[in-house]
Amino acid sequence: MADPSPYRAVLWDFGGVITASPFVAFNALESARGLPRDIIRRINATNADNNAWARFERAEIDAATFDREFAAEAHAHRVNLDGASVIACLSGAVRPQMVAALDWLKAAGIAIGCITNNVPAGVGTGMARDATKSAEISDILARFDVLFESSKLGIRKPDARIYQMAAEALGIAPAQCIYLDDLGVNCKGAAQLGMAAIKVGDADAALEALWKLLGTGPKD
Repeated sequence: MADPSPYRAVLWDFGGVITASPFVAFNALESARGLPRDIIRRINATNADNNAWARFERAEIDAATFDREFAAEAHAHRVNLDGASVIACLSGAVRPQMVAALDWLKAAGIAIGCITNNVPAGVGTGMARDATKSAEISDILARFDVLFESSKLGIRKPDARIYQMAAEALGIAPAQCIYLDDLGVNCKGAAQLGMAAIKVGDADAALEALWKLLGTGPKD
């Protein structure tokens, strides 16, 4: 008989995991504006803990201030791009297989939580801009046992505190958690705390890795 899985909870990033990656929308914006590919990510990676993006995710600045400060950072990279256009890219399409996975985990008695770096703009964790999308996002959020948002806590991944808070809220050790994120730096933050981390690119491949760690899944 196989040994039981040591994992009692699965923690999820939201944008880029439950929903499609905003990086695809970033690239589309760059293409439409004739800008270098991945320039938005490069701007946001410069002075990563204290730039406009980081401060916006901690709700230290509002959308109007982000618009101005991001534009200044873009200018320093010799491109003309406002922050408001970047914000408009944030709400990606929901990945139905990820939502189905949430439902399966709940039915199997495995706790689920969400740890997301988001910004105080739009509606909800998914930063949706319209009522239909907002309702869809709200329905997904209702599935989670715990929800931790950087813009409400003033703490953003990969700060170890936000992962620790999620584990403590569930009453389990970090080593009993699996964490999924589309950014390697955030996976590293979780892994350093003892969580099993899965970097999400292809959604189906990520789920295959999840079921392998758990030793069970919808096909069993």
